[in-house]
Amino acid sequence: MNVEQLHTEAINLLQSLIETPSFSREEGKTASLIASFLDKHNVLVNRYGNNVWAVTKYFDEQKPTILLNSHHDTVKPNPAYTRDPFKSEIIDGKLYGLGSNDAGGPLVSLIVTFLHFYNQENLPFNLVLAATAEEEISGKGGIESIWASLPQIDFAIVGEPTLCQMAVAEKGLMVLDCVAKGRAGHAAREEGENALYKALDDIGWFRSYWFPKVSPTLGEVKMTVTVIQAGQQHNVVPAECSFTVDVRVTDAYTLEEVLEIIRQHVSSEVVPRSLRLRSSGITENHVLVRAAKKLGIPLYGSPTTSDQALIPVASVKLGPGDSARSHTADEFIYLSEIEEGIQTYIRILKEVKS
Repeated sequence: MNVEQLHTEAINLLQSLIETPSFSREEGKTASLIASFLDKHNVLVNRYGNNVWAVTKYFDEQKPTILLNSHHDTVKPNPAYTRDPFKSEIIDGKLYGLGSNDAGGPLVSLIVTFLHFYNQENLPFNLVLAATAEEEISGKGGIESIWASLPQIDFAIVGEPTLCQMAVAEKGLMVLDCVAKGRAGHAAREEGENALYKALDDIGWFRSYWFPKVSPTLGEVKMTVTVIQAGQQHNVVPAECSFTVDVRVTDAYTLEEVLEIIRQHVSSEVVPRSLRLRSSGITENHVLVRAAKKLGIPLYGSPTTSDQALIPVASVKLGPGDSARSHTADEFIYLSEIEEGIQTYIRILKEVKS
């Protein structure tokens, strides 16, 4: 198929995906839809849970293997939608619908790129396509659950809306549940130890602390307090105050190093929800980066987190669409962006091939 045919196939598939609700952990119908699409094109399909994957026809264990990965789950539509989020509409070159931009456009572009190479003999690499679940919640039923079932992966392209620029690094994420403890007392008397005030001291530290090591691609580690809760009655000094911190960690530190620094500086109890979502990246001389430079594709460091954090090999994030549109009301992607995405993926893989 030429690029025009691939583009038509991608748009038709994306419209079907938009009209099939696929909230995280509820992606069974879109998994079946993707599997049927691949089967229709005579691709041998594998499935575990709501994850679908396939390998190129002439797979050779002696050759390096590239993973093409994107997700088919979506967030729930926010209340500001003025359109039916599950109705795919094309208006003035825009395809509207929930998940059209994040990450439907990148996903279908990767799928048809895989089809483009699927039957080709004598490729210098193998391709593995994985359409995975639970990315939006970093769930354990997504890419992690099938990693051991995949062939050995040498490096990966993760499909996300990046305006077809290449993210060569991505910040990791650590969510901290913090609890400041005091002692209850009557608010009218000098009694108790106010846990809320203790928490405010720690929150002040989170707000002002600057990590000395700065990543050349990702910049500074960023900490943001996002949730706080304390007290039940106006006349009782709270004995406990809990708050949540969103920490975006660069490749200058491990999650464990950042956690240790935090614990050294605050009095609150600090418990990370997970140490799974690590920063990721790729070396400057990697074949994917060299291909991007040769093709004039801009490189950058991404502040957002994707399944890259769960892929334990060198990877880049790349795809059509704009991250700024993700999770917004009346989500859309330009049809021209999908065409550009398909062309970009094919050009990069051909450059790797040459």
